[in-house]
Amino acid sequence: MELREVMGRRRSIRFMNPYKPVEPEKIQMMFEASRIASHWGNVQSLRGIAVFRDSAPKEVVDALTAPLTGFQIAQAPVMIVWFLETAAIDVQADRLRDLLKAGALGYGEGKEKALEEQFIPIFDNIGEHLKAPGLGELDCGQGIAQATLMAFDLGLGTCCLGTPHGEQIRQNLGMPESCRVVLMQTVGYPLESPEAGGQRPRLPYEELFHLNGYGKAFPRSQEVVDELTRDEMFQAPAPLPWREAELEFLQQALDLKGNGLL
Repeated sequence: MELREVMGRRRSIRFMNPYKPVEPEKIQMMFEASRIASHWGNVQSLRGIAVFRDSAPKEVVDALTAPLTGFQIAQAPVMIVWFLETAAIDVQADRLRDLLKAGALGYGEGKEKALEEQFIPIFDNIGEHLKAPGLGELDCGQGIAQATLMAFDLGLGTCCLGTPHGEQIRQNLGMPESCRVVLMQTVGYPLESPEAGGQRPRLPYEELFHLNGYGKAFPRSQEVVDELTRDEMFQAPAPLPWREAELEFLQQALDLKGNGLL
């Protein structure tokens, strides 16, 4: 499947098939995709724990439940807890040396000396600063995005869930103190349609992207929009006419209760 089509059809899938298990091989493929994603300094601080609902201890599954996302966690066959390992920065120098050996860092004679005497000392001096939230989470997001695209290509649905209980989850899953939970991601076979109601509302293009400074909108070519539309990167705008009926069916099928906003 073409990347544009994958990107266009990928939607957050909140309603998973609870009785169809996800093959471990497909979770591995997601992890493989995240592993080769770009990451500053090649430190690869993104890590993941896959929790399979049918094999994990009950207390582990229960430890992931959150007030606003409980029904998604309860239905999804797999939950991935993505986290950032800050201790990865402690071996930053070795990762830079690996890049140099691979031909991905530096050029010309004297690059080894420049790395050891200039580049590595800079990173050593700001190591603790780099462990703080910021750039690390940004690059972790690239890895999670690649895993998400892989999941869709494999016929799976996913939904990324934020949590205010990251520290509690870290402790419940036995992670070292050097770890910081980034987000949780449900994974399963979609019970709702892949369109999930159609293209979600988005802010106007002109409000988001600028040219040569703030305030001047980056030009939007209609020809480009038409090309991406033909490639199915853009879907029909939500809500599709059958969406409410689908949601009613899903609520009954999964025996969901509550205020209807979940």
